[in-house]
Amino acid sequence: MFAKAFRVKSNTAIKGSDRRKLRADVTAAFPTLGADQVSELVPGKEELNVVKLYAHKGDAVTVYVSGGNPILFELEKNLYPTVYTLWSYPDLLPIFTTWPLVLEKLVGGADLMLPGLVVPPSGLPQVEKGDLCAIALVGNRAPVAIGVAVMSTAEMLTSGLKGRGFSVRHTYQDHLWKSGDKSSPPVLDSPDLSEEKDSVQVDPPLQDDMRGLQLKGEEENGEFPQLSREKSLSETSEDTGVKTLNQDSTGNRTIQEQMDELLEQCFLHALKSQVKKADLPLLTSTFLGSHMFSCCPEGQQLDIKKSSYKKLSKFLQHMQQEHIIQVKELSKGVESIVAVDWKHPRITSFVIPEPSLTSQTIQEGSREQPYHPPDIKSLYCVPANMTLLFQESGHKKGSFLESSEVRAIIINYAKKNDLVDADNKNLVKLDPILCDCILEKNEQHTVLKLPWEHLLTRCLEKLQPAYQVTFPGQEPIVKKGKICPIDITLAQRASNKKVTMVRNLEAYGLDPCLVATILQQRCQASTTVTPAPGAKDSLQVQIQGNQVHHLGRLLLDEYQLPRKYIQGLEKAPKPGKKK
Repeated sequence: MFAKAFRVKSNTAIKGSDRRKLRADVTAAFPTLGADQVSELVPGKEELNVVKLYAHKGDAVTVYVSGGNPILFELEKNLYPTVYTLWSYPDLLPIFTTWPLVLEKLVGGADLMLPGLVVPPSGLPQVEKGDLCAIALVGNRAPVAIGVAVMSTAEMLTSGLKGRGFSVRHTYQDHLWKSGDKSSPPVLDSPDLSEEKDSVQVDPPLQDDMRGLQLKGEEENGEFPQLSREKSLSETSEDTGVKTLNQDSTGNRTIQEQMDELLEQCFLHALKSQVKKADLPLLTSTFLGSHMFSCCPEGQQLDIKKSSYKKLSKFLQHMQQEHIIQVKELSKGVESIVAVDWKHPRITSFVIPEPSLTSQTIQEGSREQPYHPPDIKSLYCVPANMTLLFQESGHKKGSFLESSEVRAIIINYAKKNDLVDADNKNLVKLDPILCDCILEKNEQHTVLKLPWEHLLTRCLEKLQPAYQVTFPGQEPIVKKGKICPIDITLAQRASNKKVTMVRNLEAYGLDPCLVATILQQRCQASTTVTPAPGAKDSLQVQIQGNQVHHLGRLLLDEYQLPRKYIQGLEKAPKPGKKK
């Protein structure tokens, strides 16, 4: 389920009533936990967050996060523990054992097949179909996966341990595990390994064919994980980026020290890879918003206020003291970078980080493929009262036509029925069908002829409006009515503060959560995503302050959306005026 990146919808602190309900749900779902253990798992006063997200296949999942680690997740009203929780409570679920080689397949999204099970001396745990189970590896009782049994233990034995055994929900090394501290499984005592190996009843060919074991789910995911056997569990959890902040080694450093390092990394990265001599002089605000933020590693957020510098100007002054850049105030109150020493040792020795695997995947936000605006066409739908006019051309009620097709059909109809005026070719005589379709009641006996242009215009006005949206690589989507433009509005809040709100992004293939994240970084302002009032299954983005100018640059310049599909751009603050 979490083999690929997921999209976060919201992340909020849990309410007191919801915390009590969660405790009750945990007690009901896992009766083996005592009251003290439930209180330890769901603490009474410590911070506990509720994260709502969408898995890569569209499943809506609620994740409960405590101490920076996901501890539980809820799917279709069923509660599941994460591997982090099972490492603290390894006896919470019945444990089935498999070979270490199989873990590679499970991490890639495969289900666990029965031939991969290791049968201990005491036999398989007794479970029923639909029971929640933990999966561990030979030699360590610490679970590495959570799954649901697709058959009972008796049915497993009856089948001769063949077929699919467990539908895997979550594994060590998947993206849910990566959202935590990425710690490795603890080493927990397991039954005597030699006795366990001697007791395994499998056919000899199975051992030889273990490398080629095919697990259900690989074909569905369309990928085969190629993890090296030589990598240890701790090695595979390391980040692949160069000179990025290592989350596993920052335990002894403050957040301020980490942010200082990230700030310098983004600064050097931007100078080495993006800024050219022709760009100078460069506004410091542009350097931050257009260059430094885009160099921030995936999964991290640059926040100058959390650094020791607190302000960009103070940081740039420090870099100027190191003779890396030169900053001047070219106009009153506006600073610009006027010179860069690209031969400075700190720039020449800086190694540009390689993009991480997660930054190359599409995620509830995603950058694997650049955004391409959809192709939008205006169409017309044939209503019931105009069916007779279009049926000769093979169209019926509900047919969708382009304006050029409508014109061709009307012209052919007039010529086929000899309706073109013999004395004036620019006029068309109206037969009973045309009269019923395009004339008003008070015109039925007074208007006998119409010019071509008036006839075609009236016909288009009588048809129902519709539109077709085609996203790259997808089938066209046709809907009745007019496409709603992206709506940008300003609203007044307490203390005369303004907020910018934008809605209808989904109609153009834009993810409101991703747009909110981009605007938060560029505007250095808080953003929220909430349900759009009066619209079903639609979200609106709210940004603090008047950010219409930033929105316009994002939608028009970067996303290349036509201006006619965006309303509210005129509300941007006028140059030279302070709001």
